[in-house]
Amino acid sequence: MGRKIDEPAVAEAYNRALELEEAGNIEGAAAALRAYLALDPDDCGGAAVRLAALGKAEVPARAPDAYVEVLFDQHADAFEDILVDQLGYDVPALVRRKLDALGLGPFKRMLDLGCGTGLAAEAMRDRVEEIIGIDISSRMLDVCEDKDVYEGLYCGEVEDILADNEEDEFDLITACDLLPYLGDLVPLLEGAAANLVKGGFFAFSSESLTTGSGRPFLVAPHQRFVHAADYVRTCLGDAGFELVCMDEINVRMQDGQPTPGHLVVARKR
Repeated sequence: MGRKIDEPAVAEAYNRALELEEAGNIEGAAAALRAYLALDPDDCGGAAVRLAALGKAEVPARAPDAYVEVLFDQHADAFEDILVDQLGYDVPALVRRKLDALGLGPFKRMLDLGCGTGLAAEAMRDRVEEIIGIDISSRMLDVCEDKDVYEGLYCGEVEDILADNEEDEFDLITACDLLPYLGDLVPLLEGAAANLVKGGFFAFSSESLTTGSGRPFLVAPHQRFVHAADYVRTCLGDAGFELVCMDEINVRMQDGQPTPGHLVVARKR
């Protein structure tokens, strides 16, 4: 809408929040984050998920679109170095090996949700005739374009595109690092089901909510959503999926420690 943001004030408020959080002043950090949100309602800095991680706000349904877009635009050029080389992320290869082990494929059309720099497409390229990628970050899609591993690329919020698409049907959908930016899984899973042919497969990863909180999902201290396994199973069933497998995996390293998660393959009934 052309709204101007006082960038120095925004930066000051956010940096103040980080300083207070690091010093252990959680109440002060929360106040600074709320001050930040008043200056930047679009929430490019992800204050809403940070507040939820601190236990000072309700858990949102998903991370703010502006935050996810800015985050990945900023890290696109170094994304694979950070995620793969430094954090040991290997989920696309795990998906490929699991599909092969289950005897699934080859596939005609694959939809890669939150495609990033194209790691899932590279892993599946020789098993799929046509691959379409979706990501909210235009800079990530620039990297994909250079790799030439997709037949089509679309920039936008995944849930919105799934809801709007009425023509294309896929026999495989992947989402290798998308769920950590979503809390409520209902829109994603209903959208995936609507875009799959009957008997098509949805393969995705999630990070696990391991505490006995009784909550379906939370924002973890690293500002990524974690999901209870029972919640994932329930949402899949409600969306019309049959669970094929839910394997425990290490999604990536975080502060030198494994990040527990699940690799899920489900079939549309």
